[in-house]
Amino acid sequence: MLASFSLSLSMTHLLELPQRMQFDRQLWVRVTVVENVYRLFGSVGAAFEITAILIGIILVFIVRKRGLTFYWTLGGVIFLILAFVNWIIFVSPMNAEFAKWLTNPVPVDWMQYRNQWEYTHAVNAFIKIIGLSLLTISVLVETPKLTSPKLSDN
Repeated sequence: MLASFSLSLSMTHLLELPQRMQFDRQLWVRVTVVENVYRLFGSVGAAFEITAILIGIILVFIVRKRGLTFYWTLGGVIFLILAFVNWIIFVSPMNAEFAKWLTNPVPVDWMQYRNQWEYTHAVNAFIKIIGLSLLTISVLVETPKLTSPKLSDN
């Protein structure tokens, strides 16, 4: 559930990407930096993402002796961790840069910052899609197969 909440925030970025890439400098900076429409993504979103990873690690430990379930779960958690590392390396530095724009002029090469921020969020959405998919498969391989009832010759 937490992984799906985290993915939902990344999907927001992915779905908004085509439109946001058409914004001019003034609109993009106003919406993203000044108005900070993603304010809660940093607090609530971080809680979802970090808790999903921690619970995932606990789940990996719990299912460690369950064969395929373990490997699917481990794969899912690894992808959630990859998304978080991707965010730390590529998005967080942009957020720090944007904070400077509140009191300093927006740099001439603002589009480079915007591109890194926007496209890294999109990449994170795809990484989390894979992670959540692997976690879902881990549940499905544990689910007993239904057998169809046998028809009697009555």
